[in-house]
Amino acid sequence: MNCTLDKSERLTSQIVIDKLFAGGNASMAVFPLRVVFMKMEVDGSDGDLERKPPVSILVSVPKKRFRHAVDRNRLKRLVREAYRLNKHILWKALEGKDYRMVLAFVCITDSLPTYKMVEKSMRKALVRIAEKINATPQPSTLNSKPSTLNCQLSTVNSPCVSFQSSTQSSLTCS
Repeated sequence: MNCTLDKSERLTSQIVIDKLFAGGNASMAVFPLRVVFMKMEVDGSDGDLERKPPVSILVSVPKKRFRHAVDRNRLKRLVREAYRLNKHILWKALEGKDYRMVLAFVCITDSLPTYKMVEKSMRKALVRIAEKINATPQPSTLNSKPSTLNCQLSTVNSPCVSFQSSTQSSLTCS
């Protein structure tokens, strides 16, 4: 895998950025960063999956938190470098998937963090996202009905509940 951060890996589309921040997308806070991410379905007919990298990123440092451009630019460089060195975590999780990921890293601290702090939070965020990607439900549990316990209320005004397991034994509690 290439350990560079190409221009094609940077998120520049205003339409995609608006979708990312419109709401309803997953986000997590890993101090000093907040990570907003979403899946983007890829149509394989035009070879889009082969041309574009599996992950596109956006780095945002608010002017409200860092008034000086020097500090904002330094923090953006730190975040990009931490991502560049740890992106393999997310890329391995996306191998063989038919979608891409779009990530936005937003700074949530008021003081300039050290590189070690940024890299530690970056690694933690990428591992958590990779776990969410790989945490797909098992096919056997998708179509199965919960057959271990069937709970039925015996009467509306009664506090008794009847539990019936799959072995037809019953238990009544009051």
